Amino acid sequence: MRMFLVAATCCALAGCASITRGTTEQITVNTEPQGAAVRTSMNHACPATPCTFQVGRKDEFVVTASKPGYRDASVPVKTKVAGRGAAGFAGNLLVGGVIGMGVDAATGATLEHYPSPVVIALEPIQSPVGPRRRGRETAPKLSLNETAVKPAT
Repeated sequence: MRMFLVAATCCALAGCASITRGTTEQITVNTEPQGAAVRTSMNHACPATPCTFQVGRKDEFVVTASKPGYRDASVPVKTKVAGRGAAGFAGNLLVGGVIGMGVDAATGATLEHYPSPVVIALEPIQSPVGPRRRGRETAPKLSLNETAVKPAT
């Protein structure tokens, strides 16, 4: 009888999605081209992509990638209710009750991040000098001390 009471109490105190999905999620970040340094608004960082961060399911943040020769780029990462998370939350009606629903809602266990994986396309920085023109060549400019010499005819 005691075992049954202990098991029932544990089920009532734990949310179903919290048990099956956990309260954290791993987010993978890729860049095109690879090898960019990445940082998040939550102070996660990695020196070169691809890389993976572990974040709380409730956390929303911004991922910024940078690489020499390319413009920095950022992508916001949001959360939404996952299909499996909703099923786990609904499972509280059978097992966890109102307390389990509260635990799932408080921990964000029903949520997932999007986009996942995060893919950031970096744009090359254009050189400040425009493209070279082809076609008519111009004669070199002479300084005041130089004179143009015509070949003898």
